Amino acid sequence: MQLAVRAEKADPPSHDAVCEAAAAAVVRLLTDERVVGGDEGEWAAQVHRWESGRIRKVARRARGARWRAVLELPGVTVEHAGAQVRAFVPGPVDDVPAELAKLQVAGLDLPAADPPAPPPEPPYAALALNPDVAMSTGKAAAQSGHAAHLLLRRAPAPAVAAWLAAGARVHLVRGAPWRECARRATVAVRDAGFTEVPPGTMTAVAWTVS
Repeated sequence: MQLAVRAEKADPPSHDAVCEAAAAAVVRLLTDERVVGGDEGEWAAQVHRWESGRIRKVARRARGARWRAVLELPGVTVEHAGAQVRAFVPGPVDDVPAELAKLQVAGLDLPAADPPAPPPEPPYAALALNPDVAMSTGKAAAQSGHAAHLLLRRAPAPAVAAWLAAGARVHLVRGAPWRECARRATVAVRDAGFTEVPPGTMTAVAWTVS
């Protein structure tokens, strides 16, 4: 799955907002009627094929005309706290649409929000990134998407239903001890090691808050 992060030079979003928006965009695409509509869902076959294998995600940065161009591709855009992230219908890594292939993968590194935003009213999904692992904003956004994806599929059904009914809100937890976050977590992401971190690194965790 490709993700595009809008990062204009004049007014870039915060690292936190991008991670939260990326997680929400993944969830909203996976719960879109074009996916959950069974055999009649326009995107259902592509998503099923992707989830049956390795659920890799790649975050790219876009601005200006290139951002406008990717909005024409099938996907779901989330706008959140000044960030805009679009999740695209997944496909083969060797067959990325030209509009996306033009976008740079590396180099997206944005400042954290200062001060951190407070959590929303429950229910929401909490996610935490491993503070001992150095990741660019692009990498962190992809890991946030992974964590939300796993939470959607593996958390108890009542908790997921409540989370989705409330708008699939996501909150990036900052400042809490990593060990405590890992203890509370319902799911944990262990990276495949394609970029930035060694294979098997635990990069992110997530849990629902009700």
